[in-house]
Parts: sequence; structure tokens; C-alpha cells
Amino acid sequence: MLAGDRVSHGLGIRLIDAGPGHASLGMAVREDMLNGFGTCHGGILFTLADTALSCACNSHNRRSVAHHCSIVFLRPGGLGQQLVATATERALNGRTGIYVVDIRDDLGQTVGEFFGHSRIIEGQVVGTG
Repeated sequence: MLAGDRVSHGLGIRLIDAGPGHASLGMAVREDMLNGFGTCHGGILFTLADTALSCACNSHNRRSVAHHCSIVFLRPGGLGQQLVATATERALNGRTGIYVVDIRDDLGQTVGEFFGHSRIIEGQVVGTG
């Protein structure tokens, strides 16, 4: 999933772990990711969580896209912090999946909670032939 994702590469998002229905991704907060208050911009946190959702919902090798997402910001991410977003599948029924993504800092504190619904579309992520 991440091989062709230029946004993730540009942000330095890296895969830590993945398996059926789950994925963990990491990212270091850089100076160019800070907002006017000197903390990690919410859009960057959303992108990290959305990318974790993408890896988790596509882990069954059925092409999936985000259908609806929301995020709750609980504490700011700071310059130099290593953030980890862990996506966990809560339900997969028919073509719809429900996922929760927990974003934590390098102290293990929750920075945000992301909730995502996915929709399976035609095709596979990795071809069989």
C-alpha cells in the first residue's frame, strides 16, 4: 500500500506492523509539520491515521477506500516526537468495514482517536497472477 503513496513518503510515514485487519505506522513530527501554535498540525495527524486505516482495510487483499472518517484530538503532538498510529478492525460485514485508529506519542500517551468506515470496491490490492 505504501510503495506508491507519495504523500506518506513525503511525510516520512513508515510501516511498523501489519496483518489481517490491523496495521501500525510511525512518523516523526518535523518542523514543517507544525501549526501556528508550534504543535503538530491536525491535518498531519489525520493523514497518519488515514494511512493506517488504508493499510488495515486493504490487508485482506480486497481493494478498499475510506468512506467516512472522523478524528478526536486529545493532546498535541510535539516537535521531534515519534507518533504511532495503530488501526484495528472492529467489524467487516459485506463491503463495509469499521476501524478505530489510536494515535500515541513516544511516551505512550494518546494524542488522538480516529474512527473510519471503509468500503470495498472492485479489484485486489496485490494481483494473483
